[in-house]
Amino acid sequence: MKKYLILLLTVVFAVSILFIGISCKEEVLSVKKEVRLTNSSGVNLSPSWSPDGKIIAFTSYRDGNNEIYIMNEDGSGQTRLTNNQANDLYPSWSPDGKMIAYTSDRDGNNEIYIMNADGSGQTNLTNNAEEDSFPSWSPDGKIIAFSSNRDGNFEIYVVFAEGEVRLTSNSKNDFSPSWSPDGKMITYTSDRDGNNEIYIMNADGSGQTNLTNNVEDDSFPAWSPGGKIIAFNSHRDSNFEIYAMHTEDQE
Repeated sequence: MKKYLILLLTVVFAVSILFIGISCKEEVLSVKKEVRLTNSSGVNLSPSWSPDGKIIAFTSYRDGNNEIYIMNEDGSGQTRLTNNQANDLYPSWSPDGKMIAYTSDRDGNNEIYIMNADGSGQTNLTNNAEEDSFPSWSPDGKIIAFSSNRDGNFEIYVVFAEGEVRLTSNSKNDFSPSWSPDGKMITYTSDRDGNNEIYIMNADGSGQTNLTNNVEDDSFPAWSPGGKIIAFNSHRDSNFEIYAMHTEDQE
């Protein structure tokens, strides 16, 4: 009896593994399937998902200059949110899905703006003679990180309700910040070691450490929702590809 029970358990286990394998394979296949969502004569770029995954904000040049649009996850319902003769680009959703931060040069140079998710209430958050761009919301929605070259080269800043705070300070460029899901860390790109690499720091700017180190460019990091993986661009294989690394490997 015991012999048959062991055999039965072995069969059940094997079948379970088979179904899990098939399921995982189907999931991978569905993820790898590419679907075109936009189709216009102008460039469409910098997509940003709403927190509920139902809407995508993006930049489009279809009207002769860059504007912020939104569309449903299947590409339908494409709607323009901004409408002016300047460039509006790099949208970033607030964690509650009610607001979108973006870059605009409508006042003569790139500044950080915010607006409601329907395009109303467009307001600038930064105002200086140099470039402010690439906004990224903190997970609690209270802080926006961004890149600025106001001090002669690009550094990472954050803007609070009470004002702006500089987090990085060196003679090279720091840009494209990305918050960890728990709001405790920020990854970013820096060329302080001679070429673009991925760095990480605490939310207050302390503990700045490089995560990648090779002779080619690594840039534009993005955290996974679980906070255990960072995806990034790399030119290490002679053309830009997407790579990922586990954050625990860097501890």
